Order: sequence, then structure tokens, then C-alpha cells
Amino acid sequence: MTAIYACQPQDSRGRLHDESLSTFRSPWQRDRDRIIHSSAFRRLKHKTQVFVEHDGDAYRGDYFRTRLTHTIEVAQVARTIAGTLGLNTDLAETVALAHDLGHPPFGHTGEDALAVLMAPYGGFDHNAQALRIVTRLERHYADFDGLNLTWESLEGIAKHNGPISGDLPYALAEVNAAWDLELHTNASAEAQVAAVADDVAYNHHDLHDGLRAELFTEAELSELPVIGPAFAEVDRLYPGLDPTRRRYEALRRVFGVMVEDVIAVAQNRLAGLQPQSADDIRMMDGPIIRFSKPLYQNIKAIKSFLFQRMYRAPSVVVERTRVTQMLNDLFPLFLNDPTRLPPHWRDQAMTLPDEIGRARLVLDYVAGMTDRYAIAEHQRLIGTV
Repeated sequence: MTAIYACQPQDSRGRLHDESLSTFRSPWQRDRDRIIHSSAFRRLKHKTQVFVEHDGDAYRGDYFRTRLTHTIEVAQVARTIAGTLGLNTDLAETVALAHDLGHPPFGHTGEDALAVLMAPYGGFDHNAQALRIVTRLERHYADFDGLNLTWESLEGIAKHNGPISGDLPYALAEVNAAWDLELHTNASAEAQVAAVADDVAYNHHDLHDGLRAELFTEAELSELPVIGPAFAEVDRLYPGLDPTRRRYEALRRVFGVMVEDVIAVAQNRLAGLQPQSADDIRMMDGPIIRFSKPLYQNIKAIKSFLFQRMYRAPSVVVERTRVTQMLNDLFPLFLNDPTRLPPHWRDQAMTLPDEIGRARLVLDYVAGMTDRYAIAEHQRLIGTV
């Protein structure tokens, strides 16, 4: 039974292209299934979270998160939080599963590189690119381009990090022009849950991956808030525990602290504000799903540590430089000579009358690449970096 402030399937604003209702699935279950069966979702398997796929030796590298495993973890957290709060778990899961569809190869490094390359042509933003994928680039259905997701799912993808104002990335502007997503308001509580679940998941698993990559030690993590007390509790309860088990026991407690904090804050805010509908939450002054202020400050300290010791570790910086060069080589190559594109993409490029249109098509192609495909194409067309 969902709460009065949850998004209700019978109140959905529907789809841009009318379709008959499913006999067995709610609108958001149907959206979820379409995302899972999309080409873009499958490609997340070979897209970077932090480490490029082949980083490190084969044994360690096989354990690092990819965009796909990260997305699955986010969806799990979102279902847990949404279910506890009486929200619609199907919608929260749908937004969580879609939230990283627009990421290019090589993680945030790839996004940074493409943002620079696309600056003259309308910019690049992975959230906006996710919308472009689900409304235009997935082309499997006879009656429409994209996945024809519901308004609530599109709203969640667009606004899960909060209201949007100012100049819009062209991909977002196109979708919003076709169907007003009310970008000035908050997202639904379910989409807010997906956003917080993203923070919970990556803060948790990046600690695991950084330890496995030997970029820092458990002793160094023990100096940090939340993490230090977690290790101390494990040592008190399980003295002399095997190091691998000790690590997992401590970090799962960190995970639990974050989830429980979000739930407690949301329950208190919901009890105090008494929203009577999903739209009441959209019109509130700020998000209703968030960390408490004390935990938020502790998470900032953890993020700062990860930034210095993991995201900007010397070995990671070297790899960032290498893969940035790959994208700096591939993008202008395809833009200046569209005959280098695969036949389907080449045929589309030849019909476009201006450079902006061609740049956006090249972006769609390059941003859709997996890490391994981008590396292979660079090797084939240009050579090693």
C-alpha cells in the first residue's frame, strides 16, 4: 500500500505516444522493463565507473564496479528506501535504472572531454543525453522512436538532482519542448530517492574499489568520520577477524548508516509537512529526501578523501589523460570525415545540412561507445596513445 504522497499509477500523465495499458504491469513496471531491454542499458556492462575496464591485473580488475553493476546497486537502494517510506518502488527503481544511461565511455573523464568538444554545438550533459536516448536514439518500436516512457519517468530522469533553470543542454531542451517536464519544480519523491540512492551506492562501493586497487588502506579510512567508528565496532564484536571479512563488515555498516539516515530524515520531514499528494512534494521548498546535515558534512569529508586519493590518484590521472586523448582524436575524426562512421551512422550524417547537426550525431555515436569499443576503434583508426 503506497502513501498518499506517492506517485500513483492511475494518476500517471501517460505517454507522449498513446498506447493501450498493459494487462499485467503498471505503467512504471513497463517503463522499467523497457529500460532493462534497451541497447543502452546493456552497454553499461562495459562502461567505466571509476577504473577503465582493463585497469589493473585481470584478477583485481574483474571486481571493480562498472556502470551496470553501479546501476543495479542504486536500484536496490532505491527500492529499499522507497518501500520503507511508502513510495512507489516501481517508479523509484525505473529512475534509478535509467539515471546513467547517458554516460559516455570512460566515466566522468569521458563526460568532461565531450563537454569541451561539444561546447560549440550545444554542450554535453549525461542526464540530458539519457533523455535523448530514451526519447530518440533507441529505435526498436514500430510506432515511435525511443522507449515512449511515461511523463513521470522522464521527469525523474531530468530532475532527479533537483529543479533545473537557466540555459538548458540542447538534448534536454528538445525533450522539454516536446513535453513540458515542469523543470522549475522538484522531482517526485521517488526520483529524489533515486538521486540519494546514487550517492549512497557510489560512496559505499568506491571505498571497496579503492581498497581493492590499493590506493589507500583500511588504517587510513579509519581516520574518517562514520568509517572509523564502523571499523571500531567490527573490531569490538569480532576481534581478530580475517581482513577481508573485517573490511566488508565495516563498510556494510557505513552503507547502513547512510540508508538509515536518509529514511529517518524523510520520515521526520513527511510527518512534519504532511504532504497530501505527489504534487505537494514537487512544490515544496527543497527536497524531502536527503541526508541529515551532520551526516552530509561527514560524507563531504569522505568524498574529499576519495577525490584526492582515488579520483585524482596518480595512476588514475595518467589513465584520464590517455582516454581523454582518445576522445579528442575520435570526435573530430568522425566530424570532419563522416565516411569513417559505420554505415547506418554515415547515412544519417550525409543527410544533415550543417555542422551542428553532424556534431550532435557524432556525439550520439561516440557517447554510446563502451570503453572497450572506444579503445578498439581508436586503435583501428588512429593507433595507440
